[in-house]
Amino acid sequence: MSDTSPLRRLHRVQDLDLNLDRLRDEESNISEELRAARAEQERLNNALEDAEISLEGVEKQIRRVELDLSSVREQVTRAQDEQEKNAFDARAQSQYGSRIQMLSERADEMEEDLLPLREQQQALTQTAADLRAQHRALRPSLNSLEEQDEVRVQGLRDQGEADRQERAQLAGELDQRTMREYDMIRRAKKGLGVVEIKAGRCSGCNVNLPVNVQQKAAQGKLPPVKCPSCGRFLIRMDLA
Repeated sequence: MSDTSPLRRLHRVQDLDLNLDRLRDEESNISEELRAARAEQERLNNALEDAEISLEGVEKQIRRVELDLSSVREQVTRAQDEQEKNAFDARAQSQYGSRIQMLSERADEMEEDLLPLREQQQALTQTAADLRAQHRALRPSLNSLEEQDEVRVQGLRDQGEADRQERAQLAGELDQRTMREYDMIRRAKKGLGVVEIKAGRCSGCNVNLPVNVQQKAAQGKLPPVKCPSCGRFLIRMDLA
């Protein structure tokens, strides 16, 4: 079998595919420094989101209590005006006085309720500001790391460009049905669609191959002979 036989060219396609797989895997191997920076950014984003949600909830409570407090204060003012206009005897004065006192006490309670809410608002506002400051401080170093990683990834892609071009040329010269079947087998069999026969065994699954299968595979003709066990294409590389 010559080096230009279709099956050997298919085997070369697989070598190129495996190298391209390796380069793609390396693309995902980001540095620990970048991984840590991304994790810190995510932590800050999540913490800031939590703080802003909590702050929004507290501010809603404050607005609600302030609205109720404003209503009660208006009621106190109206009651005082009515007392001045309509309370002509001790009984009426007492009734208005009791109502004014009740409303005033309610207003005082609301003022007390507002104190811890405003403290929470202040604390959460400060927390959010601190988190934004940390996020801003992280951004330059993270951007620099991201840029470095983009250069690294582009370098890996550049490394694979010659392999992609050679693969495209070889694949274009091969039978397309065989190529489609090879691609399907390779996806299903952990990257290996073509395997060598070594010492009478399939190097993909290590099964002992029948002699007639070995002999047919040795001819190197298309369609390729498949391993009866794992279904991969078989090739004899030790033959000329």
